[in-house]
Amino acid sequence: MTATDSPPTAAPLSAAALTRRRRAASLRRNWALFRSHRSGLFGLTLLLLFVLLAVCAPLLVDPDGLDLTKATGTVLQHPTQKYWLGTDDSGRPILTLLIFGSRVSLFVGLFATLISMVIGTVVGLLSGFLEGWGARILFRITEWFLVLPFLPLALILATVLGRGLFNISLVIGITSWPATALLIRSQALSIRERPYLERARVLGAGRWHQITRHALPNVMPMVFANTTLTVAAAILTETTLSFLGLGDPTRVSWGSMLDSAFSVGAITTGAWWYIVPPGVCVVLVVLAFTLVGQALEDVFNPRLRER
Repeated sequence: MTATDSPPTAAPLSAAALTRRRRAASLRRNWALFRSHRSGLFGLTLLLLFVLLAVCAPLLVDPDGLDLTKATGTVLQHPTQKYWLGTDDSGRPILTLLIFGSRVSLFVGLFATLISMVIGTVVGLLSGFLEGWGARILFRITEWFLVLPFLPLALILATVLGRGLFNISLVIGITSWPATALLIRSQALSIRERPYLERARVLGAGRWHQITRHALPNVMPMVFANTTLTVAAAILTETTLSFLGLGDPTRVSWGSMLDSAFSVGAITTGAWWYIVPPGVCVVLVVLAFTLVGQALEDVFNPRLRER
C-alpha cells in the first residue's frame, strides 16, 4: 500500500442487518434489566422448574399410577417412603397425580391466555384505529364483556360447551380478553397521535399498514408483559372450574385433585397430604407468573423504572 492509498472501508450494512443488530441490542439490554430484578429471576426459575416437571413427567413417575385399575396403595395412606406424598381416595400416589396435573394446568393456562391475547390485541387495535360506528361498537362490546360477572359467565359457557380440555381453555380465553383490549386500545389511541403516524398518513399509508407496521410492534412489549399476568389468572380459573366439577373428567389437574379431596372430606378426616400439595402448587405457579409479569412490566415501562 502506497502513501496515497486510502485504507479499505467496511461495506455499509443493509437495512435488514441494521434492524437485526438493533433488535439484538434491545434484547441484550432488556435481559440485563430483567436480571436486575431478583423477584423476576426467582419467578422465572420457579416457572422453568414446573415446566420441566410437566415435560419430563413420564420420566419422573410411572404413568400407570394414574390408572384406577392399577392402584396398589391403601386408600388415603399417610406419606411413607414408598408414597412420598401419600395416596388419594383410590390408592393412587399423590406425587404422580401432582406431576401429571401440572401438564393440564399449564396447558390450559397458556392456551387460554393465547386466545385471550389474540382477541384482546385485535379488538384493542381496531377500536383504537377505526373511526365512526366500527370503533364505537367494538368499544361497547368490550365494555359489555367487562361488566358481566366473570365466574357465572364462565360456568354457563363451560356447561353449554362441555367438559373437554379444549372447551375449558376456550371458555377462559373468551371471558378474559376485555381487560387486555382496553389496555391495548389506550396504547393505540396514544400511538395514533404520534408524529411518525401523521407522516405515514401524509405519505399515503393505509390503516392496515399503520396497524401492522407501526402500532402492533409498539404494543407488543405491553402485550407480552400482560400475558404472564393473564396466565396466572387463567390457571386460577381452571382450578376453580375443575374444583366445581366442570373440568375434563378424563384428565388429572390440580383443580380436579382439590375437587376430589373436598368430595371425600380430606379436611375433616385430616388427610392434609391430599389437599395441601395441589393447593401449594397452584399458589407457586401463580406467584411465579406474577413475579415474571411484574418484572417484564418494569422492563418495558420506562416510567416504572424511573420510580
